[in-house]
Amino acid sequence: MRSTRIAVSAAMLGALALPVLSTTTASAAPAAVTAAPASSCSSLPPLPYEVHTKAVTIRSKASSKSTALGVLYKSHKFSVSKKSGNWLYITDKSTGVKGWVSGTYVYRDVRMCLD
Repeated sequence: MRSTRIAVSAAMLGALALPVLSTTTASAAPAAVTAAPASSCSSLPPLPYEVHTKAVTIRSKASSKSTALGVLYKSHKFSVSKKSGNWLYITDKSTGVKGWVSGTYVYRDVRMCLD
């Protein structure tokens, strides 16, 4: 029983020490890193809206209890013209349907700026 605990403890310490050792060797070669571009990440335009689920219901009003007008699929092209709270007014260019979709499922990805 005691030898099993010692073996498990040694394995845990080895697993914890491995990432520390790999980061010290990786940081030893900074000469291979190229300089970052002069433009700021915040000056870039926002990313486009995307559907982050298989399909979203297009509604007549910005409410989940309003009438369903159609379905916006992930493969459809669409444009966003206005926003109200967590709802987006879209035009589905694939079908021509206009209406509101939930911002829970249709949103812009966040740009990651590494300085």
